[in-house]
Amino acid sequence: MPQILILPNAKLCPQGAAFEAETGESILDAALRNGVEIEHACEKSCACTTCHVLVREGYDSLEPADELEDDYLDKAWGLEADSRLGCQALVGTADLVVEIPLYTINMVSEKR
Repeated sequence: MPQILILPNAKLCPQGAAFEAETGESILDAALRNGVEIEHACEKSCACTTCHVLVREGYDSLEPADELEDDYLDKAWGLEADSRLGCQALVGTADLVVEIPLYTINMVSEKR
């Protein structure tokens, strides 16, 4: 099973996190299953950018983003060449190192 290493994020996981993921599982689902509460305002339907992540290692092992994901990524805060939407990026066979950006463009969060 591939491993995902989440780099430390001051709000979501100050110590970082490491866990195994199923091949074919989204980065978002794997993170949520392991207690890393990445925001996902559209409930994983590829209709927002709140689950934006930066895939620092293993990016090339992911299937390429489709046109819809690319359109939403263009609106993401802090867009970089290794940006993906966590709900759309499916884990392949390689280990991943993932960074969660400090901000999203979500104006209203259901978390307090």
